[in-house]
Amino acid sequence: MYLTRFRVNTARLEGRRLLGSPHRVHGAVNAAFPTSPSRDGAGPRVLWRVDRNGISETLLYIVSPGRPDLTHLVEQAGWPASDEPGWTTFAYTDFLSALRPGDTWGFRLTANPVHNIRPAHVKEGERTKRAAHRTPRHQMRWLLDRQEKAGFEIVRKPEERRLLPQGDEHELVVRDQTPLQFRRPRARAPEKTGRSGDVQITKVTFDGRLRVTDPEVFRRTLTHGLGKAKAYGCGLMTLAPVRGKEEA
Repeated sequence: MYLTRFRVNTARLEGRRLLGSPHRVHGAVNAAFPTSPSRDGAGPRVLWRVDRNGISETLLYIVSPGRPDLTHLVEQAGWPASDEPGWTTFAYTDFLSALRPGDTWGFRLTANPVHNIRPAHVKEGERTKRAAHRTPRHQMRWLLDRQEKAGFEIVRKPEERRLLPQGDEHELVVRDQTPLQFRRPRARAPEKTGRSGDVQITKVTFDGRLRVTDPEVFRRTLTHGLGKAKAYGCGLMTLAPVRGKEEA
C-alpha cells in the first residue's frame, strides 16, 4: 500500500478546472495506474481526498495498492518546470502493520454521510431513497454509529471540557461541508438518462481524535474507505500523531 500527496497549483486554470469537478479528479487519479485496481470489494481500492488548507495550499491525497505515477497531473495542474518533485509517495504498509490496540491518533476523514428515507408516497417494503444528512449533529452521529464496526472509537472528552450538555461528548468536529452536483459522462449514465446522469453528494470533512480498538478491521477501513461516494473523493481517513498529553 502507498500514501501519496500531490500539491495542486491553483494559480493555473487547469488546476482550478480539475478541482471544480470530482469526476475529473477521479479520472486523473485512475490515470495514475497502468491497470485500474479492482473495485469489487475483494481487496484494497484507490481512495483519494482533496484538502484545502488555506488559499495557497490545496493537497490531493491518494491511498492505493500500487505506486502511482502523477506525471500527467504535474504537467496539467502542478509546477512542471520546478526543481522540486511534483509529488511524494510513502510506503504505507509498514505503518499499517504497526497499528496496535489502544493507539491514539488525530484523524481527518472526508465522507458522504447518508441515510435511507421513505417518501410519503412510497409503500412499506418498496425501495427507499438515499438522502444526505444535513446538520453537523446528524453527520457526527453517522460517524459515531460506524466507529465500532470500523475498528476504532472516537475519544470522549472529560466532562469539564464539554461546552454543551449534549452533542459535545467526543473529540470530533465537522470542519467543512460541501454540497456537490455534477453530471456523469453520458456513456456511464443509466439508460433513459434525462437527469438520471446527475450526481448529487454532500462531502463532509471530520477532524478528531480516535483510539484503535481492532487493528485488523481498522486497517481495512484505512485501505477500503468508509461510507459511500468513494469514487468522488469520499471515504479516505488519514492519521496524524497526537500533540500534547492525551485526555481520556
